[in-house]
Amino acid sequence: MDQSAAAFASIVVLLLLLPPCAPDDRLVPGKPLSAAATIISDGGVFALGFFSPSNSTPEKMYLGIWYNDIPRRTVVWVADQETPVTNGTSSAPTLSLTNSSNLVLSDADGHVRWTTNVTGADSPTAAAGPAAVLLNTGNLVIRSPNGTTLWQSFEHPTDSFLPGMKIRITYRTRAGERLVSWKGPDDPSRGSFTYGGDPDTFLQVFLLNGTRPVNRNGPWTGYMVSSQYQANTSDIIYFAIVNNDEEIYMTFSVSDGSPHTRYVLTYAGKYQLQSWDNSSSAWAVLGEWPTWDCNLYGYCGPYGYCDDTAAKEAVPTCKCLAGFEPASTEEWNSGRFSRGCRRKEAVQCGDRFLAVPGMKSPDKFVLVANRTFDACAAECSSNCSCVAYAYANLSSSRAKGDMTRCLVWSGELIDTEKVGEGLGSDTIYVRLAGLDAGGRTKSNAVKIVLPVLASCILIILCISIVWLKIKGKKRNREKYRKQILDGMSTSEEIGEGNPVHDLEFPFVRFEDIALATHDFSEAYKIGQGGFGKVYKAMLGGQEVAVKRHGTCGRKGRLRIWQTHQSWIVAY
Repeated sequence: MDQSAAAFASIVVLLLLLPPCAPDDRLVPGKPLSAAATIISDGGVFALGFFSPSNSTPEKMYLGIWYNDIPRRTVVWVADQETPVTNGTSSAPTLSLTNSSNLVLSDADGHVRWTTNVTGADSPTAAAGPAAVLLNTGNLVIRSPNGTTLWQSFEHPTDSFLPGMKIRITYRTRAGERLVSWKGPDDPSRGSFTYGGDPDTFLQVFLLNGTRPVNRNGPWTGYMVSSQYQANTSDIIYFAIVNNDEEIYMTFSVSDGSPHTRYVLTYAGKYQLQSWDNSSSAWAVLGEWPTWDCNLYGYCGPYGYCDDTAAKEAVPTCKCLAGFEPASTEEWNSGRFSRGCRRKEAVQCGDRFLAVPGMKSPDKFVLVANRTFDACAAECSSNCSCVAYAYANLSSSRAKGDMTRCLVWSGELIDTEKVGEGLGSDTIYVRLAGLDAGGRTKSNAVKIVLPVLASCILIILCISIVWLKIKGKKRNREKYRKQILDGMSTSEEIGEGNPVHDLEFPFVRFEDIALATHDFSEAYKIGQGGFGKVYKAMLGGQEVAVKRHGTCGRKGRLRIWQTHQSWIVAY
């Protein structure tokens, strides 16, 4: 055999020894995926392969799933966020599927860096073995020879929540999926933010920074499906919550023909709804939570709430629940709300409850099972330390088991929002002082107006009594004026037995007196006493004496000086 023949034979032997290429949408035992290859879903939407997010030396590589049919690589799942593999100069990392139905990620040196740890799988037959298939939903699924799903990437999410995926909690184990943020924009390693259900209550969802709450969805009120129309993309998002005997989970789908849509937990701690915009070749953010600082967990403090029902152009702000006031007015007015609100008036055990509709229920509640509405109300009212309760009927969401949701609070009401009446809102019943039988609180205005009104009535009564007395005296004076000035009585009738002192005559004008005395002529002068001269005059058909005070001007008052002589003094 010549050298050329020997070389050809060597190439043939080498090709026979190399593992065959994997099919486009799946991985099978004996046909690993190399760093330079990808697996494409049947519809061409998603790709599975190795990627490097940064220009690191040596090159760090991660195994992930990304959108295949858009120009901007957007990774939606990462196999192992903690330990990237290195791409060597002579060898590369690989992903293989074993006969025991496990995916195994090996580095360039052949060391196992990650595996799926599937247990209890059926032994494959010679005719067929397990397969790892990338679906057009973005879900990587390991299937047994009989088609049973043994493992799926949707149950091990990273930062993306895709249509058809579930974020759930299992009742028996209290375990469930949580989204995990990236550490940075180009760092797929595990970040500090997570998003998922609350294993303690099964009713609410938390966005956490480590163990600290950042944002919280209100307790589930029993709705199963809600839809949201996106005007800027003309698609509809259907959000659903499914509650059965084994688990409770949330999922979503989009209308046919909609662009790529996903929820993503960003490295900055924002939970976003994103939709791909072909015209700009970028992701459009359709929604973001928390939207405002006001939506941050506990931002408004105890007994405060974020009013999220303001006009779109207005920024939501913190307010106090009815019956409460800011704990520190100075801090509240300066935009610092962490101290929250305090009661205006202390409550007693027998005080009633005020209904506050359209609210996101506070955190730190206790779930009381198997209660009617009346029994839920009695549960709280009979406990003097209970400050509030809320009730919902879940009968439409479950076929059997406890179909009620009675929440009671014995501590501070924290992380409350006013969201408006509709899906996801509760009516909170808050214990308040000074409620009447109808459950309505007496306003401060009423408390202020009633005593003021009583005082006003008392003052009016006193004024009326004084006025009536003055009116009576005035009538007496007018009677005596008439007797004197109209000549209907004589001085003897008034006489010494009926003395009248200091009676006023406001209708006797100074000009009339001056006319009757010829402008106080010396011819009418009849004498002179202390402080002035005395003149004679005829007034009202009666002859009188007028004394003019020496220091007065042109105006003055008239008084009877000596009634038996009918003297009138002008001064």
